[in-house]
Amino acid sequence: MIIYPAIDLKDGKCVRLYQGDMNQVTVYNESPADQALFFAKEGCSWLHLVDLDGAVKGYPVNVDAVKEIIERVDLPVQLGGGIRTEKDIETWLQAGVNRVILGTKLVKDPAQAKALCHKYPDQIVVGIDGDGEHVMVEGWLEKSDIRVQDLISDFEQAGAAAVIYTDTRRDGTEQGLDAENIKKLAGDTSLPFIVAGGVATLADLKAMKSLEESCGINGVVIGRAFYENAFTPKEALAQC
Repeated sequence: MIIYPAIDLKDGKCVRLYQGDMNQVTVYNESPADQALFFAKEGCSWLHLVDLDGAVKGYPVNVDAVKEIIERVDLPVQLGGGIRTEKDIETWLQAGVNRVILGTKLVKDPAQAKALCHKYPDQIVVGIDGDGEHVMVEGWLEKSDIRVQDLISDFEQAGAAAVIYTDTRRDGTEQGLDAENIKKLAGDTSLPFIVAGGVATLADLKAMKSLEESCGINGVVIGRAFYENAFTPKEALAQC
């Protein structure tokens, strides 16, 4: 099971939001690249980047910060936030991003999203943000009528590299994971399943590790728990 340390980008800085609220921001590092280097030195094997400004505005914003991370840190990177067009995908892949995460486009234009998954096999991650039942879009500002489970099923055969499910109710809160809901969602898909939103303790990681084989849990994204020193990256890696 892979640990994905999260670096959320806003105004060129490494931040965390509370439940996705752009008005509830905590800045943890003025230099996202320095933060990425820290995670690399701790032994992490991937980086999970999110362009928060891009997610809201609908196009890439924190471009310089992402490029600096790629230039300075020798780790594979997956990136989400504001990626709406094929041009955006090509730009990021050419810049050195290993996998891009599609979110809002899955709902707004599913046909093209599937076509893009087929065109860029193993380079596109299906990023689904949900409140436990329904999919949230437009940087979590809009609730759709689509059920999380239905959207995952719809992209089952699209050629995506993985699915990331973020529980918007718990992201940035350190309340712990909704293990039962995750077990249900992950168990119903053959796609590698990455969990995000709400990791609070090493016990959460232990619970996900126990589901690795039975439900296909592939990884866990960890943000605030690292930044608030609930446990270290090394401790998380040892657990997993």
